[in-house]
Amino acid sequence: MRKLIPMPPKDQRRTNCFHAQVVSCHGRHHFVRDDQGNLYEAHRRGKKADVVVGDEVLCSAAVDNTVAIESVAKRFSLLFRQDEWRTKTLAANIDTLVIVYASHPRFNPWFVWKALLASHVAGVHPIVIRNKTDLTEGSSEAENFLTSLSTLGYETHAISAEIASEKTIEELDGIFSGRRSLLVGQSGMGKSTILNLLVKDANAKTQEYSQALNLGRQTTTVTTLYDLDRAQGFVIDSPGFQEFGLAHLTLNDVIGAMPDIASHTGGCRFANCKHLKEPGCSVKKALEEGAITQERYDFYCAIATQLEKSNTW
Repeated sequence: MRKLIPMPPKDQRRTNCFHAQVVSCHGRHHFVRDDQGNLYEAHRRGKKADVVVGDEVLCSAAVDNTVAIESVAKRFSLLFRQDEWRTKTLAANIDTLVIVYASHPRFNPWFVWKALLASHVAGVHPIVIRNKTDLTEGSSEAENFLTSLSTLGYETHAISAEIASEKTIEELDGIFSGRRSLLVGQSGMGKSTILNLLVKDANAKTQEYSQALNLGRQTTTVTTLYDLDRAQGFVIDSPGFQEFGLAHLTLNDVIGAMPDIASHTGGCRFANCKHLKEPGCSVKKALEEGAITQERYDFYCAIATQLEKSNTW
């Protein structure tokens, strides 16, 4: 039986209420699942917009299969992306972020690197999957990128979900088994194909939620939680997006999440060196000596400069 996160005592004293998990969200529309697996359409009490897929919540008694979410339990993790205009929450109470990329359509290394920074700050274990290994177009660049991530110490895998061999399915089961994962990636990277190998009726469930919420064909806009078919744990599928905003990070967050940068920060002339234009910078020295790649340093400078403009040093 799925273990729910305990609610505060004052919520437990409410009458005719029950604990549930949020399994699907589209804006202010939600589905929740109780401990017996029953599904209910749900809305948040009042005008709050603080409900995320993966949340453990307290709900009022059902009326016509619809409930009100009275309160949200304390989360042990929350992953979100933020730019200068808005914050987009992605998932709560996860322990793993699975980032998928492929050689075609052309992937953006910065998207993967940004997702890795966000996972570090959220305290979530990252895993990177290179999908579509059966494609020859761009395969060398995609493989070299995966190797570079492995060298930095990240867990990496290479598969072809489209071919869906027994070995591929076994590897995916090994990656996701026992984990509470969020699956992210740019549009077109094959997330849906991976999801369908893990959860055979995933498409049907997504369509069911979308129709119930009167979303028509806009199934890709719904974030949904699925229990794994062959193992304990769950996977949350998020709509594909192209940009991973990091406006909520500080400069120390960025440095701490980039092991190739962090390992060279100890010898700078100035204690408050930001490793951009300061003289006597050990990071820039490491760049000159080839210990840090130009691509990674350019990425660091771009993020650091952006944070400087938004005053989140």
